[in-house]
Amino acid sequence: MVKRYSDYNTYLRQLFGQRVQKISIDAGLSCPNRDGLLSRKGCIYCNAKGSGSGMFNKGLSIKEQIEANKIGAIKKYKAKKFLAYFQSYSNTYTSCEHMKFMFDEALSCDGMVGMAIGTRPDCIDTKKLDLIESYTKNYLVWLEYGLQSVHDITLEKINRKHKAKDFFDAVQLTCDRGISICTHVILGLPGEDKKMMLETAKILADSPINGIKLHLLYVIKGTILDTMWKKDRYTPLKQKEYVDLICDFLEILPQNIIIQRITGDPHAEELQAPMWAGRYRETFNMIQNTLEQRDSFQGLRYEKTTD
Repeated sequence: MVKRYSDYNTYLRQLFGQRVQKISIDAGLSCPNRDGLLSRKGCIYCNAKGSGSGMFNKGLSIKEQIEANKIGAIKKYKAKKFLAYFQSYSNTYTSCEHMKFMFDEALSCDGMVGMAIGTRPDCIDTKKLDLIESYTKNYLVWLEYGLQSVHDITLEKINRKHKAKDFFDAVQLTCDRGISICTHVILGLPGEDKKMMLETAKILADSPINGIKLHLLYVIKGTILDTMWKKDRYTPLKQKEYVDLICDFLEILPQNIIIQRITGDPHAEELQAPMWAGRYRETFNMIQNTLEQRDSFQGLRYEKTTD
């Protein structure tokens, strides 16, 4: 099948000549939107784990988490090279000294060729970026900023506690440092229609980002969104709606932006709705087939905005 978009696995294989497997890490950090600095509620879709595994609370060090997860990656994918993915909560929401400890411990493991650092755009500054930049001499480094939407009205509804400008300011600070920038976007946020979601695509298309992760807004048990859904104050996207939106989104993005994810893969025991969100492979195949049927591809409708 012809590649219809710039996928992450192919990008890594071209860089390193073989499969590179991401290893998720829970560093035990928090989030200013949960610890009381900005709020104690968190984003409406986020549960107490903060998209993490809870491994840190089980007493496993960063190195122990990596070595444990490498076993499955080696067995399933025959992987020999790995990326450390600091996933849970906001991984720059700590001191530079602690960040250095985290990163050094992860990269000391055998086979590590780089790292990806998930965080919020309001948890970064020049000093932290100087530290992260220092690793780019020897490693591939991705900094993943959660944006979710370019619309401030939406960010307020989901209790993000930052504005779109904070994201674009963080991106500008990060540029020209050898750090690759990935953006997280969620489709199906409360109050957003198709036009608003594709406006996010159009604005990001002309921004200096290097990659994007596209997620479906699904309902996780115990979240504010869960309460909203139970009270009929939120209706998730239907599977076909999401698939068509993803294809539209891809058509708007230039081909140089690496697509790191086109749908999420929620834990079955946590998922409330929509239940189709748990059928990752089915949704993935629907996206590929829809692109084929349209004879479409990433960048088909990309038009660079002139200054």
